[in-house]
Amino acid sequence: MNAKHYAILIIVVVVLFAAPLILFPAAEFSGADSSAEQAISDQGYKPWFSPIWTPPSSEIETLLFSVQAAIGAIIIGYFIGYERGKRAQKGTKSKTQVIAKIE
Repeated sequence: MNAKHYAILIIVVVVLFAAPLILFPAAEFSGADSSAEQAISDQGYKPWFSPIWTPPSSEIETLLFSVQAAIGAIIIGYFIGYERGKRAQKGTKSKTQVIAKIE
């Protein structure tokens, strides 16, 4: 793809992100969690128990969620890197064995 295609793709992405904000300027964009909670509440569901601790603000809740996601990403990245390193180690060992057999 050349630079013209990339420019068109960038413009399309910007338009897709900006269109809802331009078309619905006063709309409140909330996540799917609040919509699901509202739909469940409308059916008369009563929770079995209440949370032990509620974060004091939505910013703290977002921070905790971000930290949780970062920890998960670090763990997954570590194991992917570990497995990749093991495979690379196997590849170098087999190459040295082939070289040793040739000599």
